[in-house]
Amino acid sequence: MGPRLLFTAAATAYLLNCGLGVSVATGAVHTGRFRWVHHALYIVTSILAGTAAGVTLLRRARGAEETDARPALALLPAAVPLTLIPRISARTRGHAALALVAAPFYAAALVLAWRK
Repeated sequence: MGPRLLFTAAATAYLLNCGLGVSVATGAVHTGRFRWVHHALYIVTSILAGTAAGVTLLRRARGAEETDARPALALLPAAVPLTLIPRISARTRGHAALALVAAPFYAAALVLAWRK
């Protein structure tokens, strides 16, 4: 899978996870015994983001001149809120706010990955 698709998959997983979180927080969706779905999406989101950035930076380091490192560098700061979010209760506004801190980094990485 190429970097563009990896960044797209990471951003899609992030959006799905945020959407599920907002739906649960507003009461539109009740996950009940299936709260693990939100946690699984978080793990998938983190793995895809790390893979997208890692593959891109590794290709660039190995001399692939056509590989643009900017999407990976744009996404790297998202690691901070993604690392901190499990430590903040999902029942607080801080959890949602911290999750949204990563949004600009995902957006920038996605735009840069698809730029010609």
